[in-house]
Amino acid sequence: MDLGLQGKSVIVTAASKGLGKATATAFAMEGAHVLISSRNAATLKEAVTNIRKETGNENVDYIVCDMKKAADIKALVEKAVNWNGTVDVLINNAGGPPAGSFLDMNDADWYHAFELNLLSFVRTIREVIPYMQKQQQGHIVNLASSSMKQSLDQLLLSNAIRPGVAGLTKSLAQEFGQDNILINAVGPGTIETDRILELNEIKAQNLGVPVEKLTKEAEHNIPMKRYGKPEEFANAIVFLASSANTYISGQSLLVDGGLVKAL
Repeated sequence: MDLGLQGKSVIVTAASKGLGKATATAFAMEGAHVLISSRNAATLKEAVTNIRKETGNENVDYIVCDMKKAADIKALVEKAVNWNGTVDVLINNAGGPPAGSFLDMNDADWYHAFELNLLSFVRTIREVIPYMQKQQQGHIVNLASSSMKQSLDQLLLSNAIRPGVAGLTKSLAQEFGQDNILINAVGPGTIETDRILELNEIKAQNLGVPVEKLTKEAEHNIPMKRYGKPEEFANAIVFLASSANTYISGQSLLVDGGLVKAL
Protein backbone atom coordinates (compact mmCIF):
# COMPACT_ATOMS: atom_id res chain seq x y z
CA MET A 1 0.00 0.00 0.00
CA ASP A 2 1.33 3.41 -0.98
CA LEU A 3 0.83 5.69 2.00
CA GLY A 4 1.45 8.80 -0.08
CA LEU A 5 3.92 10.35 2.37
CA GLN A 6 6.85 10.87 0.00
CA GLY A 7 7.99 14.48 0.35
CA LYS A 8 5.21 15.41 2.78
CA SER A 9 5.96 17.98 5.48
CA VAL A 10 5.70 16.24 8.87
CA ILE A 11 6.21 17.61 12.38
CA VAL A 12 6.74 15.20 15.28
CA THR A 13 7.12 16.84 18.68
CA ALA A 14 8.94 15.33 21.68
CA ALA A 15 10.70 13.00 19.26
CA SER A 16 14.30 12.72 20.45
CA LYS A 17 13.58 9.33 22.03
CA GLY A 18 10.86 6.81 22.86
CA LEU A 19 7.58 6.72 20.98
CA GLY A 20 8.18 10.11 19.38
CA LYS A 21 11.46 9.00 17.86
CA ALA A 22 9.95 5.70 16.69
CA THR A 23 7.16 7.66 15.01
CA ALA A 24 9.57 10.08 13.34
CA THR A 25 11.61 7.11 12.09
CA ALA A 26 8.52 5.50 10.59
CA PHE A 27 7.66 8.68 8.68
CA ALA A 28 11.23 9.01 7.46
CA MET A 29 11.02 5.43 6.19
CA GLU A 30 8.12 6.57 4.00
CA GLY A 31 10.18 9.37 2.47
CA ALA A 32 8.58 12.26 4.35
CA HIS A 33 10.40 15.45 5.28
CA VAL A 34 10.42 15.12 9.07
CA LEU A 35 11.03 17.92 11.56
CA ILE A 36 11.43 16.72 15.14
CA SER A 37 11.61 18.65 18.38
CA SER A 38 12.38 18.33 22.07
CA ARG A 39 14.01 20.49 24.74
CA ASN A 40 17.51 19.04 24.40
CA ALA A 41 19.66 19.96 21.40
CA ALA A 42 22.21 17.21 21.99
CA THR A 43 19.66 14.38 22.08
CA LEU A 44 17.87 15.86 19.07
CA LYS A 45 21.06 15.98 17.04
CA GLU A 46 21.82 12.38 17.94
CA ALA A 47 18.28 11.32 17.06
CA VAL A 48 18.45 13.00 13.65
CA THR A 49 21.76 11.28 12.92
CA ASN A 50 20.32 7.90 13.93
CA ILE A 51 17.11 8.34 11.93
CA ARG A 52 18.97 9.42 8.80
CA LYS A 53 21.31 6.45 9.09
CA GLU A 54 18.53 3.94 9.74
CA THR A 55 16.20 5.15 6.99
CA GLY A 56 18.57 6.56 4.38
CA ASN A 57 16.42 9.70 4.38
CA GLU A 58 18.47 12.90 4.68
CA ASN A 59 15.35 15.06 4.90
CA VAL A 60 15.20 14.89 8.69
CA ASP A 61 15.88 17.98 10.77
CA TYR A 62 15.33 19.27 14.29
CA ILE A 63 14.55 22.35 16.35
CA VAL A 64 14.69 22.83 20.11
CA CYS A 65 11.18 23.38 21.43
CA ASP A 66 9.77 23.53 24.95
CA MET A 67 6.15 22.46 24.52
CA LYS A 68 5.14 24.71 27.43
CA LYS A 69 6.31 27.83 25.57
CA ALA A 70 4.04 29.36 22.93
CA ALA A 71 6.94 31.17 21.25
CA ASP A 72 8.86 27.91 20.82
CA ILE A 73 5.83 26.24 19.24
CA LYS A 74 5.40 29.15 16.85
CA ALA A 75 9.07 28.90 15.84
CA LEU A 76 8.70 25.14 15.33
CA VAL A 77 5.88 25.54 12.82
CA GLU A 78 7.62 28.46 11.11
CA LYS A 79 10.71 26.32 10.54
CA ALA A 80 8.62 23.54 8.98
CA VAL A 81 6.87 26.03 6.69
CA ASN A 82 10.12 27.76 5.70
CA TRP A 83 11.59 24.35 4.89
CA ASN A 84 8.68 22.75 3.03
CA GLY A 85 6.21 25.53 2.31
CA THR A 86 3.46 24.04 4.48
CA VAL A 87 2.64 21.42 7.12
CA ASP A 88 0.88 18.31 5.87
CA VAL A 89 1.06 16.24 9.07
CA LEU A 90 1.28 17.21 12.73
CA ILE A 91 2.03 14.59 15.35
CA ASN A 92 1.50 16.09 18.79
CA ASN A 93 3.52 14.46 21.55
CA ALA A 94 4.80 15.51 24.97
CA GLY A 95 6.31 13.80 27.97
CA GLY A 96 3.87 12.35 30.48
CA PRO A 97 3.11 14.08 33.79
CA PRO A 98 4.64 12.67 36.99
CA ALA A 99 3.08 9.77 38.86
CA GLY A 100 1.47 10.20 42.26
CA SER A 101 -1.78 10.27 44.20
CA PHE A 102 -4.15 13.20 44.72
CA LEU A 103 -2.63 14.48 47.95
CA ASP A 104 0.84 14.36 46.37
CA MET A 105 -0.13 16.99 43.80
CA ASN A 106 -0.07 20.73 44.30
CA ASP A 107 -1.31 23.50 42.01
CA ALA A 108 2.02 23.70 40.19
CA ASP A 109 1.78 20.00 39.29
CA TRP A 110 -1.72 20.50 37.88
CA TYR A 111 -0.72 23.55 35.85
CA HIS A 112 2.32 21.69 34.52
CA ALA A 113 0.21 18.75 33.34
CA PHE A 114 -2.34 21.05 31.72
CA GLU A 115 0.25 23.15 29.89
CA LEU A 116 2.35 20.20 28.78
CA ASN A 117 -0.27 17.64 27.82
CA LEU A 118 -3.25 19.69 26.66
CA LEU A 119 -2.50 23.37 26.08
CA SER A 120 0.62 22.54 24.03
CA PHE A 121 -1.56 20.52 21.65
CA VAL A 122 -4.01 23.41 21.37
CA ARG A 123 -1.14 25.74 20.47
CA THR A 124 0.47 23.54 17.82
CA ILE A 125 -2.88 22.81 16.18
CA ARG A 126 -3.74 26.51 16.15
CA GLU A 127 -0.48 27.22 14.31
CA VAL A 128 -0.84 24.54 11.61
CA ILE A 129 -4.57 24.73 10.88
CA PRO A 130 -4.35 27.79 8.56
CA TYR A 131 -1.85 25.98 6.30
CA MET A 132 -3.99 22.87 6.18
CA GLN A 133 -7.11 24.94 5.45
CA LYS A 134 -5.32 26.71 2.61
CA GLN A 135 -4.43 23.42 0.92
CA GLN A 136 -7.75 21.83 1.96
CA GLN A 137 -6.13 18.77 3.50
CA GLY A 138 -4.10 17.68 6.48
CA HIS A 139 -3.69 15.06 9.17
CA ILE A 140 -3.23 15.62 12.88
CA VAL A 141 -2.60 12.86 15.41
CA ASN A 142 -2.55 13.63 19.12
CA LEU A 143 -0.50 11.17 21.16
CA ALA A 144 -2.03 10.59 24.57
CA SER A 145 -2.38 7.53 26.80
CA SER A 146 -4.69 4.61 27.45
CA SER A 147 -5.93 6.79 30.32
CA MET A 148 -8.14 8.43 27.67
CA LYS A 149 -10.34 5.37 28.12
CA GLN A 150 -9.51 3.84 31.50
CA SER A 151 -7.85 5.30 34.59
CA LEU A 152 -4.37 4.11 35.51
CA ASP A 153 -3.11 3.56 39.06
CA GLN A 154 -0.91 6.35 40.43
CA LEU A 155 -1.31 8.43 37.28
CA LEU A 156 -3.92 10.90 38.50
CA LEU A 157 -2.68 13.80 36.40
CA SER A 158 -2.76 11.73 33.25
CA ASN A 159 -6.22 10.37 34.13
CA ALA A 160 -7.54 13.91 34.44
CA ILE A 161 -5.81 15.55 31.45
CA ARG A 162 -5.70 12.85 28.75
CA PRO A 163 -9.50 12.57 28.37
CA GLY A 164 -9.32 16.28 27.56
CA VAL A 165 -7.14 15.39 24.57
CA ALA A 166 -9.82 12.94 23.41
CA GLY A 167 -12.46 15.65 23.79
CA LEU A 168 -10.33 18.18 21.92
CA THR A 169 -9.73 15.67 19.14
CA LYS A 170 -13.42 14.91 18.71
CA SER A 171 -14.41 18.58 18.71
CA LEU A 172 -11.77 19.68 16.21
CA ALA A 173 -12.50 16.76 13.88
CA GLN A 174 -16.07 18.02 13.67
CA GLU A 175 -15.08 21.65 13.23
CA PHE A 176 -12.45 21.13 10.53
CA GLY A 177 -13.80 18.08 8.72
CA GLN A 178 -15.17 20.38 6.03
CA ASP A 179 -11.57 21.36 5.27
CA ASN A 180 -10.60 17.70 4.80
CA ILE A 181 -8.45 17.84 7.94
CA LEU A 182 -8.52 14.49 9.73
CA ILE A 183 -7.76 14.61 13.45
CA ASN A 184 -7.34 11.55 15.66
CA ALA A 185 -5.83 10.60 19.00
CA VAL A 186 -3.72 7.53 19.71
CA GLY A 187 -2.87 6.19 23.14
CA PRO A 188 -0.27 3.54 23.94
CA GLY A 189 -0.89 0.66 26.25
CA THR A 190 2.21 -0.92 27.70
CA ILE A 191 4.88 -0.20 25.10
CA GLU A 192 8.49 -0.99 25.95
CA THR A 193 9.98 2.48 26.33
CA ASP A 194 12.12 4.27 28.92
CA ARG A 195 8.94 5.90 30.26
CA ILE A 196 7.32 2.53 30.97
CA LEU A 197 10.49 1.20 32.59
CA GLU A 198 10.60 4.31 34.80
CA LEU A 199 6.96 3.90 35.86
CA ASN A 200 7.58 0.21 36.58
CA GLU A 201 10.49 1.12 38.84
CA ILE A 202 8.36 3.63 40.76
CA LYS A 203 5.49 1.18 41.14
CA ALA A 204 7.80 -1.65 42.22
CA GLN A 205 9.35 0.58 44.89
CA ASN A 206 5.93 1.63 46.16
CA LEU A 207 4.81 -2.00 46.38
CA GLY A 208 8.11 -3.27 47.73
CA VAL A 209 8.50 -5.94 45.06
CA PRO A 210 11.23 -6.66 42.47
CA VAL A 211 10.65 -4.87 39.18
CA GLU A 212 11.12 -8.16 37.31
CA LYS A 213 8.11 -9.64 39.15
CA LEU A 214 6.05 -6.60 38.30
CA THR A 215 7.02 -6.84 34.62
CA LYS A 216 6.02 -10.51 34.39
CA GLU A 217 2.67 -9.77 36.02
CA ALA A 218 2.08 -6.88 33.63
CA GLU A 219 2.82 -9.06 30.61
CA HIS A 220 0.48 -11.74 31.93
CA ASN A 221 -2.38 -9.20 32.10
CA ILE A 222 -1.97 -8.25 28.44
CA PRO A 223 -4.01 -10.56 26.18
CA MET A 224 -1.07 -10.80 23.77
CA LYS A 225 1.24 -11.66 26.74
CA ARG A 226 3.95 -9.16 25.85
CA TYR A 227 4.77 -5.49 25.84
CA GLY A 228 4.24 -3.66 22.58
CA LYS A 229 7.13 -2.47 20.46
CA PRO A 230 7.59 1.25 19.68
CA GLU A 231 7.50 0.53 15.94
CA GLU A 232 4.11 -1.18 16.32
CA PHE A 233 2.73 1.96 17.91
CA ALA A 234 4.35 4.15 15.24
CA ASN A 235 2.81 2.12 12.42
CA ALA A 236 -0.70 2.95 13.61
CA ILE A 237 0.11 6.66 13.71
CA VAL A 238 1.66 6.66 10.25
CA PHE A 239 -1.42 5.01 8.78
CA LEU A 240 -3.81 7.50 10.39
CA ALA A 241 -1.67 10.40 9.12
CA SER A 242 -1.28 9.05 5.59
CA SER A 243 -3.25 9.41 2.37
CA ALA A 244 -4.42 5.83 2.93
CA ASN A 245 -6.65 7.25 5.67
CA THR A 246 -9.36 9.31 4.02
CA TYR A 247 -12.33 8.85 6.36
CA ILE A 248 -11.19 8.04 9.91
CA SER A 249 -11.41 11.18 12.03
CA GLY A 250 -12.34 12.15 15.56
CA GLN A 251 -11.35 8.76 16.94
CA SER A 252 -9.35 7.83 20.02
CA LEU A 253 -7.46 4.64 19.23
CA LEU A 254 -5.56 2.52 21.73
CA VAL A 255 -2.54 0.48 20.65
CA ASP A 256 -2.46 -1.82 23.64
CA GLY A 257 -2.58 -5.47 22.61
CA GLY A 258 -6.15 -5.69 23.92
CA LEU A 259 -5.22 -4.63 27.47
CA VAL A 260 -7.86 -1.98 28.16
CA LYS A 261 -11.28 -3.46 28.87
CA ALA A 262 -13.26 -0.25 28.42
CA LEU A 263 -15.43 -0.04 25.31
